Amino acid sequence: METNEFKIGAKVEHPQFGQGIITNVTLTTYTVFFINKGDKDIAVSFQGLKLISPSNVSGEGSSGPASGISLQDLEKVFTNVLRRYADFPELVELGDKWKKGSMILKPGDPNLKPKEIPVESFFHKIVLLRDRLRVLEQRINANDILTDEEKVNLQQYITRCYGSLTTFNVFFKHKQQFFVGEKGQSE
Repeated sequence: METNEFKIGAKVEHPQFGQGIITNVTLTTYTVFFINKGDKDIAVSFQGLKLISPSNVSGEGSSGPASGISLQDLEKVFTNVLRRYADFPELVELGDKWKKGSMILKPGDPNLKPKEIPVESFFHKIVLLRDRLRVLEQRINANDILTDEEKVNLQQYITRCYGSLTTFNVFFKHKQQFFVGEKGQSE
């Protein structure tokens, strides 16, 4: 099946995550909203993504819910778009076991004092970093000056940054909010 049918609003099926709707398309990934798994970035090269019904969200002859997309599906797409582009912060929860916890940074030099940091403060900074990487990726995708090749190269660099941050996934309460690097995108 041709990949040009994988557009925003298309219903797809993933062998692991089930049915979902494409909510964003970049040169290298499809962002798909799965009802039980939330947003997942799926590599364009992934062969296991099956088209259930093409997009009727934008284009000639689109008639909304009557054209094969339910009102609930559209609501999820619009919620995701608002969250992504209207600068509404995503609710990201710290894992329960870390709440009210602290991190102690102990220098190798015994003459220096250790520093104690609340886990909530550290987690907040991790989430801010992730959000800023996402905004950077959106700005790259929307840039009219960069070539497609330059966009792909920059997106791959951002993906490697996400991969470097996977160590911090232990702090997230929900798996769908984890950092995902290059290996995880082939899901």
